[in-house]
Amino acid sequence: MLSPVDFSGKPFHFVGIGGIGMSAIAYILAKQGFTVSGSDLNKNRITEKLQNLGVQVFQGHHADNVDVGRSPQIVCSTAISTQNPEFQVALANDLPILHRSDLLAALIEKFKTISVAGTHGKTTTSSLIGFLLLKAGLDPSIIIGGEVSAWDGNAHLGSGKYLVAEADESDGTLIKFLSHVGVITNIELDHPDHYQSLDQVIDIFRTFTQRCDLVVGCTDCPTVKAHIAVDISYSLSDADADYRVTDVTYNATDTQATVMERGKPLGKISLGLLGKHNLSNTLAAIAVARYVGVDWSEIADALPDFVGASRRFEIKGMHSGITFVDDYAHHPSEILATLASARQQNASKPNSRVIAIFQPHRYSRTHHFLQEFSHAFGDADLVVVTDIYAASEPNDGKITGGQVAEAIALVNNSPVHYLATLKDVQAFLVENLQAEDLAVFLGAGNLNQAIAPTMQAISQRQT
Repeated sequence: MLSPVDFSGKPFHFVGIGGIGMSAIAYILAKQGFTVSGSDLNKNRITEKLQNLGVQVFQGHHADNVDVGRSPQIVCSTAISTQNPEFQVALANDLPILHRSDLLAALIEKFKTISVAGTHGKTTTSSLIGFLLLKAGLDPSIIIGGEVSAWDGNAHLGSGKYLVAEADESDGTLIKFLSHVGVITNIELDHPDHYQSLDQVIDIFRTFTQRCDLVVGCTDCPTVKAHIAVDISYSLSDADADYRVTDVTYNATDTQATVMERGKPLGKISLGLLGKHNLSNTLAAIAVARYVGVDWSEIADALPDFVGASRRFEIKGMHSGITFVDDYAHHPSEILATLASARQQNASKPNSRVIAIFQPHRYSRTHHFLQEFSHAFGDADLVVVTDIYAASEPNDGKITGGQVAEAIALVNNSPVHYLATLKDVQAFLVENLQAEDLAVFLGAGNLNQAIAPTMQAISQRQT
């Protein structure tokens, strides 16, 4: 049913064009001059940007969105059901149907591609690599799973030979990518809806590395160290790694360290990104940048200017002395790292609290990792848990947001509150947040929609 990609000039129609992954590819194609259209249930800032490029975007999925007479190539992601009316039109009219990953794989083969894979840190690492290469004048093309202010979005079409792409393991499709450089930040089981065991995940990453000319890997991850053949290694603690750090200082506003390259000091760096995980991501980016020939001085000069990708400890505002942070963390390991960074940022404020507002993402993940989630909130002074964001999953009745809150409360001394809806969360926060609090909204769903109205209500409340 799936077809080879035709770059001869045939148009592309994206079913679900507003998604972070689909929109990035649509942007690249539109910038290259292809005719692109698409549909999504709701329009957003991303679809508006595409429309400004000349992309026709339909709201809602309807059969007549597909211009059958022009024989477009229909692009779908794993999230699109075969019962989708536009998918059905494609079947009925024998139109070419492409999976998003097949289109990305075809683009990857047109460049010297740096594909960034791993359970956590892909977006930050790929953004950093793209940023360093841009600053060095290499003008790479970029396709990532987050928005970055440096190129005003989740994609950039450059004039250089490199493409920096995020390689997602969630559905196993990263094995299609034929890359010049493959980066693996870490390997964990994160998608129990697709994988039955960690061994299956390891096999996928092994296959991915076999399709890379060179592999850059983090030896701090025991799974990477034990199962992946790495050509260039990086680590925060492994003295034998090709890239490592010494003299590390984690401050409330920055991270400083000396970078070692194969046993010799390159020099000092200063990062606005906080936390050990972001220092590790930075080492990966440095390793890649050095491999492609970027001078150390250009790297060191650029790093302080990198502000990160959207929804990666993104400060959304400050009101009444309260700082509001949006973070995509939705796996226990990510939550641990994010809250550790939050605690670090608040260390200089003796009266401050870290408030964790958590929206579990997917029933399968929440049920599978319930015990791990219960132990992930030790750095929070107060925890708020809302209902589970289903994404595309049906509710199998095995787990609820209330049960998540109960599990967290059993192993933490801090107060834990279950508040079912975003409106409930907003009302609670308006009543209970106080000056010097750091409110961290955690999750890959729609929890961040509560941030703006909460900030507005707090700015208007009586003090």
